[in-house]
Amino acid sequence: MKRVASVIGLPPENREEYERYHAAVWPGVLAAIEAAGIRNYSIFRHGDLLFSYFEYVGDDYEGDMARMAEDPTTREWWAVQEPLQRQLPGTPDGEWWMPIDEVFHHDGGSADPAGRP
Repeated sequence: MKRVASVIGLPPENREEYERYHAAVWPGVLAAIEAAGIRNYSIFRHGDLLFSYFEYVGDDYEGDMARMAEDPTTREWWAVQEPLQRQLPGTPDGEWWMPIDEVFHHDGGSADPAGRP
């Protein structure tokens, strides 16, 4: 499984519309997300910043993302969403959201609740 996190700006004047759309994401978009091997997908907002996280469970990430990007319903959804968002400075060419590197992950286990191994 691959964990993917990214951020993008959300100007305050677009917040209500963006959140309204995401309260009722189009079924075809959800189907494309699932077909691409994306699971546990969340978007969080902190002020004017959106943070997205998902888990990819397939075996051809680039291919699955390319197929999703070709889906007509997904392309229409993106055409509606992109004007509401603002790219962050330094976002790599070819990316819309700024990728974030993972610096820590813990799945749980049997550690002592007091913090001892």
